[in-house]
Amino acid sequence: MADMTPQADTARLSALFRPENLLATMMLGGGIALHAVETYITATLMPSIVRDIGGLPLFAWATTIYVIASVVGSIYVAVRPAGVSLNRCYVWGAVLFGAGSLICALAPVMEIVLAGRAVQGLGAGLLVTLGYAFIRFVYSEALWSRASTLYAAVWGIATFVGPSIGGIFASGSAWREAFLILVPIALLMAWLAPRRLPSGEDRHAATPAPFVQIALILASAMLVSFAGSVTAIWLRGALAVAAVVAVTAMVLAERRASARLLPAGAVALSSALARIYLIMLLMLVALASDIYIPYFLQELHGVAPLASGYLVALLALGWTAAAFLTAGLTGRRAIASIAGGTLLEAVSTGLLVLLLARHNPQGDIAVLAAATVAIFGMGFGVGMGWAHLVTLVLRLAPDDEKDKASAAIVTMQALGTAFGAALAGVVANSTGLLDPGGIAGNVSAAAWLYGLFALPGLAAFGLAVSLLRERD
Repeated sequence: MADMTPQADTARLSALFRPENLLATMMLGGGIALHAVETYITATLMPSIVRDIGGLPLFAWATTIYVIASVVGSIYVAVRPAGVSLNRCYVWGAVLFGAGSLICALAPVMEIVLAGRAVQGLGAGLLVTLGYAFIRFVYSEALWSRASTLYAAVWGIATFVGPSIGGIFASGSAWREAFLILVPIALLMAWLAPRRLPSGEDRHAATPAPFVQIALILASAMLVSFAGSVTAIWLRGALAVAAVVAVTAMVLAERRASARLLPAGAVALSSALARIYLIMLLMLVALASDIYIPYFLQELHGVAPLASGYLVALLALGWTAAAFLTAGLTGRRAIASIAGGTLLEAVSTGLLVLLLARHNPQGDIAVLAAATVAIFGMGFGVGMGWAHLVTLVLRLAPDDEKDKASAAIVTMQALGTAFGAALAGVVANSTGLLDPGGIAGNVSAAAWLYGLFALPGLAAFGLAVSLLRERD
């Protein structure tokens, strides 16, 4: 396999904020922050938007369309036309994000909000992918893992900041203003991009677009989104299976295609790069089971809605804390951190079978304290590995395919979250959540959900161990 040993990494995280790096760090991290925070802001604002302009049946699609459009934006970076440099892509990403925000702010009906979210998501996909793609042009290799750590931490911080900002605007019925304030920020970033970011790569020859693979991966995202929104259990299952079939077809098409969507070796398990991407996907699938934690805390443990929200936010705190604590690890120790993180996530998820799947209306402190530790552990496990996975992708991808490699990181994030959320809905509602008996159905659903969702973490652990063995 390719050498996974990084250069000596003695640089501190503070080096990202030295004068020669500061503006680039703010712009690249800011692009990722815009996407992450906006995801949570909109989730908080949606009830206010529906009350104001209607469109309740389209509620879930505000997130679905945004995620799917972000996948399209990430893919564009990898297949962009000849002569288009990375900083020009950044300009387009910022302008599209600002334009989408303006459309949402002015929307008279929900359908226009969805159109704005599509434009916004397209721009966000570009900005997030470019955050990873620019790492090798802006920083020395010794700082790659530090930059990856910082960007990984942004997602955890967004879980705290996004709902808080959204709640401030929602409480004043000022949801339009929440979108409007993003417009000047995006335009400023677009203006700064060609002045403060290197041009990065441009293309001297057009890259053939892998239309078949793109169509299949978008189809899978659409199918899994439908699976998460329909009520009939059999239809949920059928759509989830169809989504898996679409992904399988994409992998088969990718193996045979001359125009590839992913970097070389990314669909063959014998390749370290393929296993790294699969670890990313599996970790986020397992993590998506957190969407039901507030529900079970409220229904089975008598926890107030606000308190349940803060308890789940500990997952993001765990991710952020682990990202910073493990940032200095290199070589075999970094890969060991990935393996340890996947195992911790799997064990923590499995423990919720014992801790959440019980009737505890009095809110027994010992049970809730243990559940809190497990929730924190889920996020901590992901944080132990994510930045190191990103760094390995950038190191292992061939030099002429690093844009594809960066785009695939964002695609794995989006698909892992979308697939995980939809499959969590299928499992929970198929195993008792819709049981009119109430308590018994909720206990059954929690037990099945967290028992099954520990398995992706265990599979990721097995893949991480295989990477460790290859280092021996």
